[in-house]
Amino acid sequence: MEKVLAAVKTGPSKIEIREYDMPEVPEDCALLKMEVAGICGTDVKMYKEALKGAPVIMGHENIGYIAKAGREFTRRKGFKEGDLVFVEHYVGCMKCEWCHRGEYRHCVATDWRGNPDGLRFGYTSTEKAPHLWGGFAQYVFLPWNSIVHKVPAGVTPEMAGLVTPMANGVEWSLFDGGVKYDDIVLIQGPGQQGLSQTVICKQAGASMIIVTGTSKDAARLEVAKLLGADHVIDVTVENPLERIQQLTGGRGVDVVLDCTAGAGTTPILLGIEALKRKGGLMVVQGEMGDFPNFPLAKMTLKWITLKSARGHSYRACELALAQLASKRFPLEKVTTHRFGLKDTDLAIRSVGNAGVPGVIHASLMPWE
Repeated sequence: MEKVLAAVKTGPSKIEIREYDMPEVPEDCALLKMEVAGICGTDVKMYKEALKGAPVIMGHENIGYIAKAGREFTRRKGFKEGDLVFVEHYVGCMKCEWCHRGEYRHCVATDWRGNPDGLRFGYTSTEKAPHLWGGFAQYVFLPWNSIVHKVPAGVTPEMAGLVTPMANGVEWSLFDGGVKYDDIVLIQGPGQQGLSQTVICKQAGASMIIVTGTSKDAARLEVAKLLGADHVIDVTVENPLERIQQLTGGRGVDVVLDCTAGAGTTPILLGIEALKRKGGLMVVQGEMGDFPNFPLAKMTLKWITLKSARGHSYRACELALAQLASKRFPLEKVTTHRFGLKDTDLAIRSVGNAGVPGVIHASLMPWE
């Protein structure tokens, strides 16, 4: 029987290359031949954590070709063998209210944290047959309820690997943050998420985009300027609040997008101070831990709206693909490095600034 190679997480910061049987493909399912698995900050964090049970094939930003498609899968989904596609990591029930709204990220069927039977690409245990539930492998099994998008013509698999962070940029800055023409926006953190939101805010017509980072982010801050940031601030060198007030003439910013991935309470406090005198909005993501002295009084006094970012919707993915296809921004500056399957450990550590220097978004190529 033909075998499939996969990089399997067997413990905290431990990867093994293992073989699995090539699965049978029922009529309502398909098999994805992987081309690119994107690696993001979530992978870095997850890699360090203890297993929630059996080993896991990570990889939730998956681009590949439909290698085999059952007749019913093609009838329902409209995809055929040979199509280049992006597969979202959510696998909803397709019956509940959230799924019918295209917000399957909130469906209990894909909640791998709280639902022991939850299914999500890159997070589900290899104990669950047919085992191939993550993109750090040569093939991924696609059940009937997979969410599949066609990659537009002219977009390479490697560039398509940016769809997930770009979709988050659309969801968080446009849908959650409501960024619009002539807004002043503060983006905290120049990683994949922050750079994607820089592009989306520029596309939306923001009049000023300010991106903050630290000294170790120097190269990423330069990329932020190439992607549309009007000003960048190294918070380890300058007083960020004073600089923001100077840039905005004391007015403050309209929207704060926190992309520091749980870097503590400091970015949140800065965001509250940097928002305009009345009616600003802040979107936060990541886990910041306890915040016992949260400045609720100041938030209510300034009439600040606080929203939490959580994944992306179907429409956000479609708009992200359209943005990539437009080629209006030099996004090749974001997808910086390629790694083969045997170098999965190095690839993850590099995205976390603990391996190859200068990595922003890494492309894992399972056949290299």
